[in-house]
This record gives sequence, structure tokens and C-alpha cells, in this order.
Amino acid sequence: MPSKKVVVGSAVGLHARPAAIIAEAAGEFDDEILIGLVNDPDEEPADASSSLLIMALGAEKGTEVEVSSDNADAVEKIAALVEKDLDAE
Repeated sequence: MPSKKVVVGSAVGLHARPAAIIAEAAGEFDDEILIGLVNDPDEEPADASSSLLIMALGAEKGTEVEVSSDNADAVEKIAALVEKDLDAE
């Protein structure tokens, strides 16, 4: 399964607006896309199409996460969003 480790770029972490933007983008794909905390492998990865599950991860700015999916294009798109400061847009 393709995956990519990235650092959360949004000032508020993966909360409210960033989580909603990521979930909306993930919903454009038919494939399952997961976001998991790199520093806490026991934490269940979140379904990237659910803003509530993304927020439940508690990832703050600077937290390293891993985006994974069977679809490499989906991994790249979601990873790029996680790295951006989505609150600044």
C-alpha cells in the first residue's frame, strides 16, 4: 500500500477547517485513504473522508503523520493538503 510521511502544516493542526478540507478532498476518491500518527503506532488510523475522525487524532502543527491508500494519486493529494497551512487560505 503506497504511503507518505508528512508533517502537519496548519497552525491549528488537523482541526475543524483543515480536517473538513482534507475530508472533502478524500471524498473525491473511491479508495480508502487513511491518516495515522507516526509517533503513536498504537493509535488507529483515521479515515481521511471523515473530518471528525481526522480531528480525533489530535494532530497538532508539526506532528508527523502517515497518509496511506491503495491509490498513489490519493496519497499524494491528501499528503500535500496535510502539509499546507489550510487555515491561511
